[in-house]
Amino acid sequence: MHRKDIQLFPPMHTVKPKKFLGQHFLTDLDVARRIADTVDACADLPILEVGPGMGVMTQFLMQKQRPLKVVELDYESVEYLRRTWPQMEDDIIEDDFLKMHLHRTFNGQPFVLTGNYPYNISSQIFFKMLDNRDIIPCCTGMIQKEVADRICAVPGSKAYGILSVLIQAWYTPEYLFTVEPNVFNPPPKVRSAVICLRRNDTQTLACDEDLFRRVVKTTFNQRRKMLRVNLRPLFAELGLLDDGHIPEALSQAIDLTLRPEQLSLAQFIELTNSIASLIPHR
Repeated sequence: MHRKDIQLFPPMHTVKPKKFLGQHFLTDLDVARRIADTVDACADLPILEVGPGMGVMTQFLMQKQRPLKVVELDYESVEYLRRTWPQMEDDIIEDDFLKMHLHRTFNGQPFVLTGNYPYNISSQIFFKMLDNRDIIPCCTGMIQKEVADRICAVPGSKAYGILSVLIQAWYTPEYLFTVEPNVFNPPPKVRSAVICLRRNDTQTLACDEDLFRRVVKTTFNQRRKMLRVNLRPLFAELGLLDDGHIPEALSQAIDLTLRPEQLSLAQFIELTNSIASLIPHR
């Protein structure tokens, strides 16, 4: 659907931000335009915007002359969007993004995911992206700076954690720029950041991917402790504890005195394969 001669509207505080939805409405048009322009990293693909609110970003995305849909849970924001941009009526989805069947959004066609993401569900949004990575080759948008730092972190850094490992297994992250609190209504108590995630060439991990996730999440539950401590709950669940201890075979395969933030993606895959080799039915 082509939308020409879109009229730009300054942010108008006609929708009250709702704390329980994690809403912080962007009020700076220049910042909104910069974020919207991040979708150019995956040109020509349809765009799905999450949490458009009053459409401050949407109006710039509409200028891209690409198929565009927006998904918004807040009924008041939905009504505002419908009144302000009636030409978007058929492309406004009143739904919870986390519950959507994304393969139906553009009839199975890959798309770019973007938005000023609700801060209270930003991590869940990225986990859903990972579950639908076959149709989301590019994801951009604004999140808390702390979360952006985690996503882009390298092994050995304080920010390196679950999001770093799981996202970097499938995407190449890029930290684009920082956004200060004063451009929001209400201003959040934290700084924000805009990032871009592009799918890498990985099609399958060289390990059991479900077990990989469990290993990563379990080891970072107590990130400052050594692997031999962190892995005990997982080994107990798998029935692999040897007289209450982690089997010696695993100690020979990997240094269990390491802490999870010291492991690279490749080492997490190696650790996963070592654990899988100890499970009898595998």
